[in-house]
Amino acid sequence: MRVLVTGFNGQLGYDVIKELDLRGIECKGVDLQDFDITDRDQTIEYVKSYNPDVLVHCAAYTAVDKAEDDEETCRKVNVDGSENLAVACKEIDAKMLYVSTDYVYAGDGDKPFDTTDRTDPKSVYGRTKLEGENAVKRHLSKYFIVRTSWVFGINGNNFVKTMLRLGAERDELNVVDDQIGSPTYTPDLARLICDLIVTDKYGIYHGTNENYCSWAEFASEIMKLGGRKAAVNPIPTSQYPVRAQRPLNSRLSKSCLDEAGIRRLPSWQNALERYIAELGITDQ
Repeated sequence: MRVLVTGFNGQLGYDVIKELDLRGIECKGVDLQDFDITDRDQTIEYVKSYNPDVLVHCAAYTAVDKAEDDEETCRKVNVDGSENLAVACKEIDAKMLYVSTDYVYAGDGDKPFDTTDRTDPKSVYGRTKLEGENAVKRHLSKYFIVRTSWVFGINGNNFVKTMLRLGAERDELNVVDDQIGSPTYTPDLARLICDLIVTDKYGIYHGTNENYCSWAEFASEIMKLGGRKAAVNPIPTSQYPVRAQRPLNSRLSKSCLDEAGIRRLPSWQNALERYIAELGITDQ
């Protein structure tokens, strides 16, 4: 098997390549410097030249607030780019795995969203990621769509690194406590992706670490495990205005994994412990 991974310089793409290497699967990671996914001819030419059996599409426009004022660029990357890759996969009969997001749902209520629940994104980012999903489904039958949330990993910036830095600089931090979801560690998600792509169990999945928390609860655990003394003050979303609307409910049901016989990820608490160790931080 040969696998092409887009977004290699990002958090998830980096760990997907690491996991494929560990499994002895031939793979190649690509990013902006290799080819422009928004250029269809260039995309098809590059994908055909490598001729993968599977394409794992981790690259995306993920600046959620910036996207509200730059919809054109966000749409080019998340919709046109994903469609171009799907067309390329169709031409060589390759499988495609598309990484999506909890933002495709409205984020209301408190019940975990099933893969079959109605999508209703409330932001430019969420709408373009959903349109990217639809482009993949329109062109391919051999596809996996994996919706995830609250991602953190070694290769890039994320909430955990920000909290660790601010926790060392300040005595207290205000963090929202009415947005609920599952933090997701990229090495764990990479394992799930690699478990899926060797199968023909096509369809839509949710891939997050187990258990739910608020951002404030997540921040408190980061302070504790990272040896930071800053107090975490829980605040409502209304007191932390941002450009793009965030889902209050990012809970994603993983029953889809059980039905397909795919291993669930460990708890987010366990994942955070391993990540803090990976960062080389010890409790002070």
